[in-house]
Amino acid sequence: MTRFAYIFAIAVFIIPAPGPARADIASIEDATAEKVMGNADAPVTMIEYSSLSCPHCAAFHRDSLPKIKKTYIDTGKVKLIYRDFPFGGLAMAGAMVARCAGSKKYFGMIDILFRSQEDWTRGKNPLADIKRVARFGGMSESDVEKCLADEPLMQAIQKRQKEGETEYGVNSTPTFFINGIEVKGALPFEEYKKVIDKALKKLN
Repeated sequence: MTRFAYIFAIAVFIIPAPGPARADIASIEDATAEKVMGNADAPVTMIEYSSLSCPHCAAFHRDSLPKIKKTYIDTGKVKLIYRDFPFGGLAMAGAMVARCAGSKKYFGMIDILFRSQEDWTRGKNPLADIKRVARFGGMSESDVEKCLADEPLMQAIQKRQKEGETEYGVNSTPTFFINGIEVKGALPFEEYKKVIDKALKKLN
């Protein structure tokens, strides 16, 4: 049994049959909405396909993204659209929990999950580890249990991942599209800067 199957096997036994209420976690509309960092009207769009269990994705968020955010996102030049591309069950579980935290907390949760990646992807009790991480985003244990039992949310993530594969040819993470230009891998900030500056120059 995979660790993700293990999580859901536990959820089946401890979570009552889902009802219409989602009072303690984000609505399905909020949870499945496109997640955008920065000004929605920014001239350059940077789409990121990422897996929360991917070490290279964690390296990008740790090393390069803060510089991109300071130089381009915070100045209104770039908006980052984050799209889940989970490789494996644990990455899917992390993606679901981040989305259940709600749009206002979303990128904070993504940051926490990447920074604690080794803890919750390599522990002996994945469910307990994910619950501990989720507490930093204000989610209770019951919130996490309810979230991981949310089949429509999981299906929505899977659908968007499939669209990334079929429409954009994504097959590895992280993969970026900067105004349509594909950039693969966790690269030094300067490499992203070259592509972003070129995209900005084309607009002038």
